[in-house]
Amino acid sequence: MGLTVTEKIIKEHLVVGEMKRGKEIGIKIDQTLTQDSTGTMAYLQFEALGIDRVETKKSLAYIDHNLLQTGPENADDHLYIQSIAKKYGIYYSKAGNGICHQVHLERFGVPGETLLGSDSHTPTCGGVGMLAIGAGGLDVAVAMAGGEYYITMPYIVKVELKGKLRTGVSAKDIILEVLRRYKVKGGLNKVFEYAGEGIKYLTVPERATITNMGAELGSTTSIFPSDEETYRFLKAQGRGRDFTPIEADFDAHYDEVIIIDLDKLEPLIACPHSPDRVVPVSSLNRIKVNQVAIGSCTNSSYMDLMKVAKILEGKTIGEEVSLVISPGSKQVLNMLAQNGALAKLISAGARILESGCGPCIGMGQSPNTDGVSLRTFNRNFKGRSGTPSAKVYLVSPETAAVSALTGYITNPEEYVKDINITMPEKFLINDNLIISPAEKGEDVEIVRGPNIKPFPRNKAMDETIGGKVLIKVGDDITTDHIMPSNAKLLPYRSNIPYLSNYCLIPCDKDFPKRAREFGGGIILAGHNYGQGSSREHAALVPLYLGIKAVIAKSFARIHRQNLINNGILPLIFEKEEDYGRIDVLDELLIKKVLTQMKGNKIIVKNISKDEEYVLLLDVTERQRNILKSGGLLNYIKARSSHR
Repeated sequence: MGLTVTEKIIKEHLVVGEMKRGKEIGIKIDQTLTQDSTGTMAYLQFEALGIDRVETKKSLAYIDHNLLQTGPENADDHLYIQSIAKKYGIYYSKAGNGICHQVHLERFGVPGETLLGSDSHTPTCGGVGMLAIGAGGLDVAVAMAGGEYYITMPYIVKVELKGKLRTGVSAKDIILEVLRRYKVKGGLNKVFEYAGEGIKYLTVPERATITNMGAELGSTTSIFPSDEETYRFLKAQGRGRDFTPIEADFDAHYDEVIIIDLDKLEPLIACPHSPDRVVPVSSLNRIKVNQVAIGSCTNSSYMDLMKVAKILEGKTIGEEVSLVISPGSKQVLNMLAQNGALAKLISAGARILESGCGPCIGMGQSPNTDGVSLRTFNRNFKGRSGTPSAKVYLVSPETAAVSALTGYITNPEEYVKDINITMPEKFLINDNLIISPAEKGEDVEIVRGPNIKPFPRNKAMDETIGGKVLIKVGDDITTDHIMPSNAKLLPYRSNIPYLSNYCLIPCDKDFPKRAREFGGGIILAGHNYGQGSSREHAALVPLYLGIKAVIAKSFARIHRQNLINNGILPLIFEKEEDYGRIDVLDELLIKKVLTQMKGNKIIVKNISKDEEYVLLLDVTERQRNILKSGGLLNYIKARSSHR
C-alpha cells in the first residue's frame, strides 16, 4: 500500500513510535517559528532548558502581533526577543517585515520539511508541501532544543478538488466549504490533505489560504502536494533550490475522502460568531456593512491584494464604510507600491495599515457598537475584534472588496466579470529586515525590560487533588475567553501576574477574584474547551491562579497539550450528563490521584452533593509522567538528571 503526502513526511521524520493511527508518535522538527505575542514566554522557557544554541535547521522569531506601542512594554519585549535570537542562533524578523506565516511561506518554507510554530495558523506553510503544525510555546522551545514533537498519529482526510473556480469564487470559499461540512471540532487528530485535478489551478498563495484556515477545523494540520505550481512559486521567490516534488502514491490509503466540485462552488460567508457558521453570500439579503478589513495571515498575499486593487480601481467605497487593508509582508507592500496598485487602493478610500496582524487580534480598528464588520480573516469569535457587540463575518477578498463599494454584503459574482491576476515570474526580494544571529552568542547580553516576569512553575503532583468548582462554562470556549488578547492586554504577554486579573472574565468577571479567594480550584467546561489560538497563556495563567484540573466534555488539541505541559489535569466526563449535576462552588475531591492515574479512569467525589463521577484521563504513558512531574519542564529536568 502506498503512502500519502503526510505519511511520507512523517516517515522521514519519525523518531519515536510507529505510524499507526491514533497512537502517539514523536517527530523531528526541522524549523520553528515564534511571534511576539507568544514568543517572549517561549524564549523564557527555552532559557530554562539551559541549551547553548538552537539545534534546528532554522528557527525564526517574528515581530508581527504587538505592534501598537502606546507604552514601553511591547518595545521591551521586542528587544528581549531580538537579543535572545542573536544569542541562541535564531533569525529575527523585525517589526514591519510582515506576518510570520506570510513571510515564512515566501522566504523559508521548504517542501517535505517539518515546521513547528507557537501560533495555531502555522499550517499556512502546508501550502508548499510542508508538514507545519501549531503548538504551545513550550513545545516549540523543546523543539528548538533538539527535542522531538509528539502528536497522535493522525487520520488523513483526502479533500479531492474537481474542476476549476469561477470568477468571483476563491480559495477562501474552498476552506469555508470544508468548515461548513466538518465544523470547528470535526478535524481533531486529522490531517486534511488536498488532491485532485483542481489543485493544479491553485497558486501557492491560494493553497496557503486553505491550509491556514484549516486550523479552525481543530485539525493537526492541512497540506498540499509539492508540484510544478510549488516550484513556480519558489523559483519566483529565488528559492528554486528548495523545491522537492512530493505527491501521494497512486494507491495511498485515506481514512476519509470528500469531494468538492469547484465548478459548482459559490461565494460563501461565515456568520457571527464562529468560522463554521457558513452560508452562501447570496442567501444574505442586503445586510448593511460598517467596516471591511482585508488582510491577516489568511488573505494578505500579493495575489489577494492585486485582485482587490483591480475591483476597487477607479471607484470609491461606500460613504458609510471604513475599509482597512493590512498587507501580509514588506514584500507585498513594496510590490504594490512599485506597480501602482497601492495608489488604486488609496484612491478608492482604503486606509493602509502596516504589515502585521492588526485588527485580526483586536490590535486596533475595532468596529463601532453593534457594527457589522466583513473581514478576510480566519476567526470571528465574539469580542475578538475588540467590540463585544460587533457582528463579524468572514469572507473572501473578492466579497470584501465588492461589499466595500456597495455598502452591504454583496455576492461578487454579480459585479466581477474579470479579475485575472497572474503570479509574477519574480517577486521583489529584500530580506534586509531579517537579522541573522551571532556566530558566537556567548558574548550577547540579554535585554530584559521591567515587564518581563518569571513564568509560573508547577510542582510534582500531590496524592490528593481538590478544590471548589470556580466556574462552569459551555461549549466552544476559546483561548480568547480564557485569556483575552486585545490591544490593552497584549503588551503584558510576558507578565503572568498582571494577566491573571483578566482570566476568563468574558465568561465571568469575578473568576480571578474567586480563584484567589479559594486558593485555586477546578474549571468545568463543555465540548471543545480551548479552541482557537495556540497561546499557552490560557494554561499558564490558570496555573498561576491555582487551577488543579479542568473537567470538560472534550478539549481542543493544542490547549489540551498546553494543560498537560503545565501539569494541569485535563479530565473528560465518562457520562456527559454528569456535567449537569455539578454546580459552581461544589467541592470536588480526587483521592489517590497517582494510584488512579495508572489507569485511564479517575473517580472524583463531589463532597457538596455526596456524589461520585467517573472521569477519563486519555493520555499516553509519556503524558502521564509529565503530569505526575508537574509539567514538561520538570519532566525534562528529571530525565536529564538521571542520564
